Amino acid sequence: MANDRGPTRADATELSQAPDAPIPVGADAPLLQVMATMRAMRRLKPDPVPREVLLELVRAATWAPSGSDAQHYGFVVVTDRAQMAELAELWRDVVDTYTKLMGTVVPGTDDERHARMADALRYQAEHFHETPALIAACYQRSSPGLSTLLDVRGNVALARSLGPTKLRHLAAGARAAGGLGEASSIYPAVQNLLLAARAHGLGATLTIWHLFREADFRRVLGVPKDHGIYALVPVGYPVGRFGPVRRRAVEDVVHWERW
Repeated sequence: MANDRGPTRADATELSQAPDAPIPVGADAPLLQVMATMRAMRRLKPDPVPREVLLELVRAATWAPSGSDAQHYGFVVVTDRAQMAELAELWRDVVDTYTKLMGTVVPGTDDERHARMADALRYQAEHFHETPALIAACYQRSSPGLSTLLDVRGNVALARSLGPTKLRHLAAGARAAGGLGEASSIYPAVQNLLLAARAHGLGATLTIWHLFREADFRRVLGVPKDHGIYALVPVGYPVGRFGPVRRRAVEDVVHWERW
């Protein structure tokens, strides 16, 4: 049974395409069919992924838009076995934390789909040291420069030109704008990376579990203090197969004109 301290999994009743429909793979595969069959692939073969392919994934990521076209992203690609073994220890710990929390946000293991996902999570944790590649998607944190903060005259002039109401709205929005601006600049890149992986027949999934031990992941990956880690993407050739995803019906999620 689902824990009543959090929301249950949405009632997903619609397959993205027929179960027996062809599964396209390759750079010329129809985009919508690729998107319709992009399952999160957590069971990966230990076979190495060529460096040139990994570079192609990151190159595709850089084609995504970023706020003000700033392009302040950075990608750490890990393939070294010793480095991956160190990350695997952290991964097992954060997955254990996530598993203990799962009952508060999704149905329990009596739910068949949830049980399959839990099995995949355990498999990934147990075999993480064999992961061929891990890509950390990072973005530089935004903050006003010292010269901006010290420009008292300019700030006073701006406040006067905006007026108290607009200034209040600006202050309220600014609290969330920085983090959202960075996220909106890196997550499109991550989706491009996932699509490129799929085009190459690679399995991958976006994770943010590193947030449970961010300082440790930051240390192992050597990410600068002024950059945030927004996603860790394990990449490799899948053990299973791509196929249609099950989602909520579009009629249940679309709102015309207003909510």
